[in-house]
Amino acid sequence: MSASPIQSAKHVAIVGGGIAGLTAAFSLYEQAASAELPLTCTLIEAGSDWGGKIVTHRVGDLTIEAGPDSFLSQKPWGLELCSKLDLSNRLINTNEHQKKTFVYSRGRLRELPEGLVVIVPTRLGPFLKSGLISWPGILRMGLDLALPARRASLERGDESLASFFSRRLGREAFERVVEPLMAGIYAGDAEQISLRATFPRFLDLERTHGSLIRGMLASRPADSSSGRTTFVTLQDGLVELVRALLARLTAAGAKLMTQQSVAAMRVRQTSTHHPIGWTYDLTLANGSVVSADAVVLATPAFVSSDLVRPLSPIAAELLGAIPYASTATVSLAYAAGTLAGEVSGFGFVVPRVERRDLLAATWTSLKWPHRAPASQTLVRCYLGGVGREAILQEDDRMLIRRVRDELKSMTGVTGEPAYAEVNRWERGMPQYTLGHLDRLETMQRSLDRYPGLVLAGAAYRGIGIPDCIRDGTDAAGSLIRLFTGGRSA
Repeated sequence: MSASPIQSAKHVAIVGGGIAGLTAAFSLYEQAASAELPLTCTLIEAGSDWGGKIVTHRVGDLTIEAGPDSFLSQKPWGLELCSKLDLSNRLINTNEHQKKTFVYSRGRLRELPEGLVVIVPTRLGPFLKSGLISWPGILRMGLDLALPARRASLERGDESLASFFSRRLGREAFERVVEPLMAGIYAGDAEQISLRATFPRFLDLERTHGSLIRGMLASRPADSSSGRTTFVTLQDGLVELVRALLARLTAAGAKLMTQQSVAAMRVRQTSTHHPIGWTYDLTLANGSVVSADAVVLATPAFVSSDLVRPLSPIAAELLGAIPYASTATVSLAYAAGTLAGEVSGFGFVVPRVERRDLLAATWTSLKWPHRAPASQTLVRCYLGGVGREAILQEDDRMLIRRVRDELKSMTGVTGEPAYAEVNRWERGMPQYTLGHLDRLETMQRSLDRYPGLVLAGAAYRGIGIPDCIRDGTDAAGSLIRLFTGGRSA
């Protein structure tokens, strides 16, 4: 007698070795063990390294993050994964003695005033003192307390970040405060970014409280009992998270394949009487084939688009239409005492209306411990993004020169860096443009015929590390439920 589908070992192929794909594999093994389900995983990564955009370089005594340098502690999925991987004692907070942040505005650095919760002011007085917003701009921000909720817009559907925050807080507050903070997250054009897909909480605040300021005051969380600052990282860099996941996957018996890209995906129907009635054949670039009961595509949307085209031209078109922005980070290390200039706090952001090359800069060695010895100062600068990608056509030497010129102009830093490196992320940042969530829903419906095929990653429901961890975990959960006939793991 043949074994039942629940008893037979299931094989899942995960395409893409970034944090979403690695977490999906880890969570598959974890949930399968809880459900007493035999399961194996094969991870396929086109590059030579695991971790996607999580790339940590060790240069002498410097710890340099080429991609993200931290993750948000207020989204629990990152901290939860660190706990499962026994990394909680490796987490470090930002430097509480240097926690000021600045905005370069109207010719100089201006401190972001107290009373800013997320990106919404809860106290207008400090803004007036900062000089960041003019008197008329302050008064216009205060109108948020009187303006009624625009409920008709909520019924119509989506609204851009620029439209929403200009409508609630005024154009000046949007351009001088909201936009540069948003650009640091999405590297996008706020005129096109969907509020529903990025910050739906603000729509809820408007609907519930009639005012963003009132809503933030009413929902302001109590001080965290976790002892964590808003952003956290790991002592030896975020690569620790990748290494811990790989160690667990290796111990679980996962097959790990690097420098192997998937050229095509085909589906064979193996049963008409069971929801897992498909076998997925992944043809690799070298001609070999990996067959699996289910597949997680944790690849960029434009890669997934090509792979799902034979299954659903509609899904392929929608995936291919998700735009991506290109960015670069430039890290500079200076010998202590050679910078001169205005160096304090965590760093600064630059509003788009300033028309500068620089998006933002972080004084890395002031923000984080263990990133540079006392004899050096480490700085990280950001370039590119939607509408500002032309600069990325220049070579590394010119990008470093551009960054140094910008730092000199904005902060007075004139020193000669002892070390510099450029890290480019071509089409690295997905953009959640207007209508994003509706397009995702249409795409999912078009793939419902293939319940063993799941998409995960930064292109869909959140671009941060915790969001991708959640997405990978949810992808695993959906497959475990499929394999067990809905039985909870």
